[in-house]
Parts: sequence; structure tokens; C-alpha cells
Amino acid sequence: MVGGGGLVQIPLLFNVFPGVAPATLFGTNKAVSIVGTAFAARRYLGKVDMDWRVLWRAALAAFVASFAGAAAVGLFPPQMLRPLVIVLLVAVLAYTLKKKDFGASSRGIDRKPSPVLALLLGAAIGFYDGFFGPGTGSFLIFLFIRCYAWDFLRASAAAKVVNVSTNLAALCWFVPVGAIMVKVAALMALANLAGAWVGAHLAMKNGALFVRR
Repeated sequence: MVGGGGLVQIPLLFNVFPGVAPATLFGTNKAVSIVGTAFAARRYLGKVDMDWRVLWRAALAAFVASFAGAAAVGLFPPQMLRPLVIVLLVAVLAYTLKKKDFGASSRGIDRKPSPVLALLLGAAIGFYDGFFGPGTGSFLIFLFIRCYAWDFLRASAAAKVVNVSTNLAALCWFVPVGAIMVKVAALMALANLAGAWVGAHLAMKNGALFVRR
């Protein structure tokens, strides 16, 4: 409904497979996440009004940056971002709870979108997702609402589209170097797909306020 499951999947993979290289665990997570995310994006596309003036720019920048982020996994320890991610997610939650009308309705769908902002947003989140990933969906939703005044449903749908782009780009790096546990990814992908179906169904059935909660 909100993200691709990285907040749960990555800690799980690191705890269950402590001896496996981080790049392989991140690659496995991407292989799992793209299945559910792509399915949810497809479900949203036919039902939610998308602003492609923003989306194609954000998705393109995110694709390029995510590939670069995935390539950088072996250069720096991604785990160093974990405390920062937790702080940012708590801040996003606090802001959302404080602003009672945040994301409740779309007020900016008719605005002329800033192409530069879309590119910057996509590049920043794309690199982060390729390099580390947990919380990407939540960050995208928050930024789409904050920057473009969309409601939670539209922002969630847009986040799925961009997230598919970042996952695909990261896999373009991880797959050729063999950094994926195929059997593990296949099993986890089935569960991720089921969760994506339920989440997308509930979001479209109940609307923006339900997603916000």
C-alpha cells in the first residue's frame, strides 16, 4: 500500500543470512520488491489519475540515480544509513500526524509542475533506493504530497511507479554480477505479491484517508 517491504525484508535477510555479502542481500531484496511494486503500480494505473508531467521526469532521474546507488553498495557500508532512516521516518510520521489535513485531498493536480523539482526528487530518492532502500515508498509519498499537494492515494500510486523504476535500475546492476539469491527471492516474492494485491485493493477501495492512516 505504501512501500515495497524493504523496512521488513532487509533486516530479515541480514538476520537470516548473516554470512552473505550485503550486495547479494540488497539485490535479493530488489528482486522481491519489484514484483509486488510492479503489480501494485499496474493496479493503480487504471484507477488513479496520474500527473505524468511529474512522473516521467521523476522516474527517469530515479532510474539513473538508482543504478549509481546500486553500484556504490560495495564502496560504502549501507548500514551506516540505518539510524538516519529511522530518524527521518519518525519525523515523517510526526509531521503527518500533526498536519491533520496532510494528504487528505489533492489541491495541486492543476498546478504547473516544476520539472527541475521532479528531477531532483527522483534523483535523490533513486540513489538512496539503489544504495539502501528501506522507507523509499514512505519518503516518496511524503515528498509528492509536500511538493505537489497530492492526496495520499495519488501520491502512493505515483510512488509505486517511481519505485518500479528504481528497483529495475538496481537490478540492472545486481543481476549481471550475480548478486541475487534466486530461490530465496522467488519464495519471498510470492508473499510480497500477495501483500501488494491486498494493499492496492484496500487503498483503491477506501481512498486517501485510509492510506493516510
